[in-house]
Amino acid sequence: MTENIVLLIVDDDEDDRQLFIESAREVDKDIICVTANDGQEALQMLKSKENKLPDYIFLDLRMPRFSGKKCLEEIKKDTRLLHIPVIIYTTSREVEDAAELKKMGAAHFISKPVNPDEIYYLIAAVIEEKWDQGFKNV
Repeated sequence: MTENIVLLIVDDDEDDRQLFIESAREVDKDIICVTANDGQEALQMLKSKENKLPDYIFLDLRMPRFSGKKCLEEIKKDTRLLHIPVIIYTTSREVEDAAELKKMGAAHFISKPVNPDEIYYLIAAVIEEKWDQGFKNV
C-alpha cells in the first residue's frame, strides 16, 4: 500500500486554495491537501513535528504579512524541509523573479493558473515528474 501524496497549498486567497483542492482531487481522489493562509502559517505547520511533511509545496509569491519569497527562504534554511519541492505560483510574470527564486531553491516558477484545467495539468505534471536530490529548473 502506498502512502497518499500530500500537497501543502499556501495562498492568501481562499477561492484559489479551494480551486487547487478541487483540481488535486480530480488528478487523484486520494491526494491530501493541507492549506495555509500565508507563509508564516505554513512555516508553523512545517516546523511542527506532529504534522506529516508534505510531498510538494505550492507557494503563492505575493501574500500579505509573510511573503512566499520569505517563506521559501526559511524552508531552504531548514535541513528537515529543504528536500521538499517548492513550486512557486504567482500572478507575477517577471523573469527576474523566476531567476531569483530558482537560485533560492524553488523547483518551478509558474504563472498562477486561472482555470481548473490549467491547475489540473500543473498538479499532474508535478506529481509525475521524477524528482532526484537536485531540483529540476524548468
